[in-house]
Amino acid sequence: MRWCACCWSSSSIARGRSTRTIPTIVSDFVYLASQSPRRRQLLEQLGVRHELLLPDAGEDTESLEEPLPGEAPSRYVQRVTGLKLGAAIARMKRRGLAPAPVLCSDTTVALGRTIYGKPADAQDAIRMLRELSGRTHRVLTAVAIQDGRKRREALSVSRVTFASMTAAQIRDYVASGEPMGKAGAYAVQGAAAAYIPHISGSYSGIMGLPMHETAQLLREFA
Repeated sequence: MRWCACCWSSSSIARGRSTRTIPTIVSDFVYLASQSPRRRQLLEQLGVRHELLLPDAGEDTESLEEPLPGEAPSRYVQRVTGLKLGAAIARMKRRGLAPAPVLCSDTTVALGRTIYGKPADAQDAIRMLRELSGRTHRVLTAVAIQDGRKRREALSVSRVTFASMTAAQIRDYVASGEPMGKAGAYAVQGAAAAYIPHISGSYSGIMGLPMHETAQLLREFA
């Protein structure tokens, strides 16, 4: 597998789990409005202290991810990220938490203008992987940070090429459970890597939080 200079291997990410701060100056504390352990891991690698700002019981966050008719993938992922950030800001105020930057991120997979979100079930995951098999798709991850009235946003776009997968390989991968809860029904840092011969762009962005763009945004809130 070939990686560009900005890519990160899963082993380097695992080694980077520490609370030390990186030499560059970034915001040293944020609220992270995400349930993704991968985003938390990547934020830890940047050395940023954070506290999870998860939805309250009864909050309907899934409805925020519904695409609009004919919506372009880039517009979709940025809009959803903005909606989730707005909900998180309201959550912080409702809980009476101390003010601090709130970080939100969302990832989607796109083949042309077709958006591939999280699979509804195993059959949906099989359908997605069958359509992605042997083709190159885009992975779009939007990041947004807000502190008071100041909001900054960034978009990372990467390309992932899948080798052709047999029906049995797709079934076995889906049976592992790894595709569930993942945009496009796969995790690049997991067993799916065996079927990915080429990546162009940000490995961490494909995981769910583009570290370069995120660090740039955090410096504006230092």
